[in-house]
Amino acid sequence: MSELIQILQLGDPRLRQKATWVENTQDESIQKLIDNLTVTVTQSHGVGIAAPQISASYRLFIVASRPNVRYPHAPVMEPTAMINPRIIAHSGETISGWEGCLSVPGLRGLVPRYQAIEISYTDRHGKLQKQELTDFVARIFQHEYDHLDGVLFIDRVESYLNIITEEPYINHSFKSYIFDH
Repeated sequence: MSELIQILQLGDPRLRQKATWVENTQDESIQKLIDNLTVTVTQSHGVGIAAPQISASYRLFIVASRPNVRYPHAPVMEPTAMINPRIIAHSGETISGWEGCLSVPGLRGLVPRYQAIEISYTDRHGKLQKQELTDFVARIFQHEYDHLDGVLFIDRVESYLNIITEEPYINHSFKSYIFDH
């Protein structure tokens, strides 16, 4: 049975470690990890979660975009397990957007990300997948991909002035807090 797993919080050194390659995607422990990550991201109102966030140092994450209290305008997609993901190519254009993280509760940061990326990953059935992601879903992928290398969104914020608490973001009063540098 799948279960909600405690999410590591900012300051835990395990969040800063580089995750290891998944050798056997069909291993029972990897399949259970996928199920637990899916339950955890759904019940925590996230749109993505990486295995290192729940103390599992594997190159594996879930992208699960859908509208929720933390991201009311997120597009809907089925939760997708991405094992040993890679960014193959990316657009030259970056767009700054507000990000939050289940491991950094209560904060949002304005983070530049590629607008479009071409990716590959192994799905939970062991099949290699390739696709292009754009906009919000591309942002989720890049955010979760960073977790696999021990990078958090706050590391990518260009100025500390572009960090706000979550309340202004959710209440849409954050525009007055945006600073350009």
